[in-house]
Amino acid sequence: MRKGSSTTKRARRPQPLPLIVEKDEDGYYVVECPTLPGCYTEGKTLDEALKNIQEVIALVLEEKTAREILQEYTPRDISFHTITV
Repeated sequence: MRKGSSTTKRARRPQPLPLIVEKDEDGYYVVECPTLPGCYTEGKTLDEALKNIQEVIALVLEEKTAREILQEYTPRDISFHTITV
């Protein structure tokens, strides 16, 4: 950053985000953060997939649009349901 520049990075407060985790037909865990567009990954184990999604979220949050989405994100209640069809 240049001296005298008014652009500063503010520290982001920790914020919980919803994740969807699904085990695919090959046994890999696929993880998606539906709050942030294009934010998904996979891992051979659940721990690996969760570690990977943290890295993907960090990369996505380098984009201004994603940071703006996160600033506006204030869910009151989150639930996940499935149905059999």
